Order: sequence, then structure tokens, then C-alpha cells
Amino acid sequence: MQSDFPSVSQNQLRRWTRLSEAKFRREVGLFLAEGIKVVDELLKSDWQIEAILVLPEKIRYWEELIEPVKDYHPVYQLTRSEWKKLSQDKEPEGLIAIVKNKKQLSFSEWLKSATGHVLIGYQISNPQNLGALMRSACWFGFENILLGSSSVDWTHPKVIRASMGALFHLKILSDVDVAAALSEIRKDYVLIGSDVHQGIAPHPLTQRGALLMGSESHGLPADMLEQVSERWRISGNKLSDSLSLPQAAAIMMYEMTKKG
Repeated sequence: MQSDFPSVSQNQLRRWTRLSEAKFRREVGLFLAEGIKVVDELLKSDWQIEAILVLPEKIRYWEELIEPVKDYHPVYQLTRSEWKKLSQDKEPEGLIAIVKNKKQLSFSEWLKSATGHVLIGYQISNPQNLGALMRSACWFGFENILLGSSSVDWTHPKVIRASMGALFHLKILSDVDVAAALSEIRKDYVLIGSDVHQGIAPHPLTQRGALLMGSESHGLPADMLEQVSERWRISGNKLSDSLSLPQAAAIMMYEMTKKG
């Protein structure tokens, strides 16, 4: 099967290699999506694909997924040395998609189109944490995510990989001034702030909720916590300082959506 696919050109490879740079990703409106599960979720979504890249020696991993779609998307084969210039994985599965980013909505457009509960991330700087948050958000039915301007770029390859493709089923708005947006969000949502120091236990909501999570290291600033409708805290063993950010967010999302 791999002999049917053309080799990638050096110009294409140079261009796609630069997608490791956030500035270049924004300029060209493209990003990398690596891995069998990630590309599988991409193919189930309405996102557009510029190209699919395969590593022939890994055909046993990707053949079943690519065979039905090879006539609809350009597919190229890469050598192992070419692959290393793009891949994030030490032992790759041999499948990468070059994805076309969607047009960014305005805050008012995003808010108007949002349905159900929403997740808000403030200063989420760790790519793996952000990817894990997206994966949990998708699992618990949070289809809309708002990210502050100080959060990591959500098209970072490590975010995409950690999300396991969940982001392709989410409406993501990034580079938002979260502090300024909260007053508008409170008009339509019960605004919940995560607080490691004080607050009530997470619980089901009958109204639409907006879950505000801060950075793993510093949490939410005091001025933001003063704006929330409720502060939620997860009690635990005093021998441990706190849960990880993805763990805490997953528990809160679970409790928020739990049926009585």
C-alpha cells in the first residue's frame, strides 16, 4: 500500500517542520495532529485536512484507518529521518495529519453559540495539562472551552497529542481576557471557581455552569475568585498538598454533570 503514496517534497517538509513554532502556526493557519487515535477523531469531525503523512514501516498501525479515506485526502510517505523532524513521539505510530485551523470566533459569537456547561482556563501553561483538560471536557459533555491569553497555544503538538483528538469535537476560543469576560459569562451561567483553600464541595447543577480553573502552580487570583458565584474545593488527605489540575477539573466536571 505504501508504494502508492508519493514522497514528500523538501519544500513541503520545511514548511511543515516549522509548525513547531506557534507564530508560524498562526500565520499559515495549520497545525500537526499525530497518532492513530488523534487522526481517527479528526476524521470523524468536520475539520479540514491539508495532508496526511505516513511512515511506511508502521503500516500495520495506520493501514486500516487510511485505506477508506486515501482518495479524499492527499497522503504522503516519509522516510524515518524525515519523520523525526515532525514527530513528538519517541516510538511513533507512523501517522500525522496537517490540519487547517478554523476561523476564530469573536467572544460574543462564541458565547452566543455555546450550549451546556463551559470550561474556562486561566493561565494553563502546561501543554499536557491543557490536552488532558480537553479530553475530560469532551468526555463530560463540555463542548465549549474558553482560554485566557496567558495560556499555552492550544495548537501546540503536545496539547493535541494529550487531548487524544478530543479537541476536534470542541469549540475553543483562545487569547481571551478572562477577567474582563467573566461579567458577561455570569449573565447566563453559574460561575464556579476552583479554590484549593476554601469552598463548598462540588455538586450537580440544574443551571448552565461555567467552570473556571487556574494554573496548577498558582490557582486563581483573588480578584477572579471574588467574581464567582460559588467556590468549589475538593477535600482530601492532608498529607498531600493538592490534586493535579486535570484530576481536580475532571472531578468537578463529573460532579457538575452528575444526575440526581
